[in-house]
Amino acid sequence: MNQYLQALSNHPFALTDEQVTEKVNKIISEKFYENNTQEVFKKLYSCIDLTTLNTTDTKDDVWKFTERVNAFDDINPEVENVAAICVFPNFAATVKEALTADVKIACVSAGFPSSQTFTEIKIAETALAVTDGANEIDVVINIGMFLSEEYEEMCEELYEIKQACRDAQLKVILETGALKSAENIHRASVFSIYSGADFLKTSTGKVYEGATPEAAYVMCQAIKSYYGKTGKKVGFKVSGGVATPEDAVKYYTIVKEILGESWCDNTLFRVGASRLTDSLLGKISGESPTLLSSNSAY
Repeated sequence: MNQYLQALSNHPFALTDEQVTEKVNKIISEKFYENNTQEVFKKLYSCIDLTTLNTTDTKDDVWKFTERVNAFDDINPEVENVAAICVFPNFAATVKEALTADVKIACVSAGFPSSQTFTEIKIAETALAVTDGANEIDVVINIGMFLSEEYEEMCEELYEIKQACRDAQLKVILETGALKSAENIHRASVFSIYSGADFLKTSTGKVYEGATPEAAYVMCQAIKSYYGKTGKKVGFKVSGGVATPEDAVKYYTIVKEILGESWCDNTLFRVGASRLTDSLLGKISGESPTLLSSNSAY
């Protein structure tokens, strides 16, 4: 048995898809309403990775986008700013130059969103983004390798990308809509953590079905198992299809119930849903919010 299959055997998962759905429904039915509060809405706002990933993005667009984040603290002093600004890697330097707010710079990288390019290019793109100022790198697993059971190749590629991150955090996207089953999602979660992931992320929100509560449940269980056996805390990011504050509260509830309160801030929990900013501010203030979101649903 190689080291990757050994890692998998250390974190067993025996639930069927139907059993996962039952457990998710139970958590949400019993715990949702205690978390559907203004306090949680504020916390969720501070967990957002505010994103612009448009084909038409220009340096001027990204600069203005960053300036709106800079201005947020003065306009909304009662709400903590977003966790990060997420852009394509070629805009990391632009964000770094424009940014004055205390938020992270995140970049999608390594052949995003398909991950279908040479490993050498993925490593180089990651390293360049970090050099230009990225604090966080979001990459997609090589799903083709995973589905072909080329686990060693997939894991070694992730490990090399992690080394290229240097001090930046690596957020590994599983693209759960392509993996489909709980078994596949759990297996990809364990492999990604073993290979160096600092965060597990559900989806790109670009091609396949986005996040589901069931996928979140399985990923959080893998994170919990890994923490219990190694002491390593891995974050969780939900992305793709999180359309309303109520959707975000459901994912917050799953994280809180499985992983506990210590995971419920932006050091270990993120929401990739820029369109939520306006609706969350409206929930918090009861008034028309100051707009921050781009037209990206990432």
